[in-house]
Amino acid sequence: FTSTREMQEFNNMSDAEVAEWVDSFDTVMTDCDGVLWVGGVAIPGSVEVVNLFRKMGKKMFYLTNNSAKHRRVLKEKLDKLGFNAKLEECTNTAFLAGQYLMQENFDKDKLVYVLGQQGLVDELEDLGIKSLPIGPDPVPSDGTWSVDGVPVSEDDLDSRVKAVICGFDVHLSWKKIILAANYAARPNTLFIATNTDERFPLKGDGCKLLGPGTGTMVSPVVMTAGRQPVELGKPSRYMFDIIQKKYPDIQPSRTLMIGDNAATDIAFGNNCGLKTLLVGTGVSKLEEARQFECGKEEDKIYVPNIYITQLGDIINRV
Repeated sequence: FTSTREMQEFNNMSDAEVAEWVDSFDTVMTDCDGVLWVGGVAIPGSVEVVNLFRKMGKKMFYLTNNSAKHRRVLKEKLDKLGFNAKLEECTNTAFLAGQYLMQENFDKDKLVYVLGQQGLVDELEDLGIKSLPIGPDPVPSDGTWSVDGVPVSEDDLDSRVKAVICGFDVHLSWKKIILAANYAARPNTLFIATNTDERFPLKGDGCKLLGPGTGTMVSPVVMTAGRQPVELGKPSRYMFDIIQKKYPDIQPSRTLMIGDNAATDIAFGNNCGLKTLLVGTGVSKLEEARQFECGKEEDKIYVPNIYITQLGDIINRV
């Protein structure tokens, strides 16, 4: 990644520059929410652009840091909205967690403590990896769990647990943090974070609230356990490495990463040596990208090659 590269605005590019740019990549990796759709509705023009890329012979891959659902659910949504994806084109952080355990030769006679949702468990089960039960595990109201003490000791922890995976969990509780952290603190236990996104816009009619991302759920476990996890999601390059392992002909220099979040999508693309396109229909806007461009050297990783207002703007220029 060359930090001195300046960001171009797509709408200011000439037809010749657009044509040269489109010819410069054979593979397209794209984030989903905020790029292709918002909520359950496709962003205007996004379906047409993706299908145009396919018609031009470009490989398509759909990447998301969402660990709550199985890749099948992502494929179903893509198909419903008209993107017509194959399962092998879909990669999420729940899938990555299973792949990482397989790479580490995880003993399938052992168990995983999962701080997360059913989709993460389902991805593990596809590989024959078992986990402790998930779901609500609140602090009891009888006062037995408090800062004065808890009714469990190290001896009560399941000795079969040899990995902890922290993902997005709507049932996060003080009790779960204690269990996850103490499992993670044990020697020879793998400690994995699906991703560390800080926040995301909550969906709903007229809703403009922000929700805590997976990073806010990973952080208390990290602080309590006193050790850092292996991070799998964007901006880590692990997602790209897993895809390239299956498709070794993919060339980073001829791959485009499309995203709406400079801190995850664009940093991921730059970390992997990909071309980057930031769309303005999600988290990051043009003003923020310009600030990164003019900011500190460490901020340059968030600067895309090109900024576009929405993905659909490509359709009338190609």
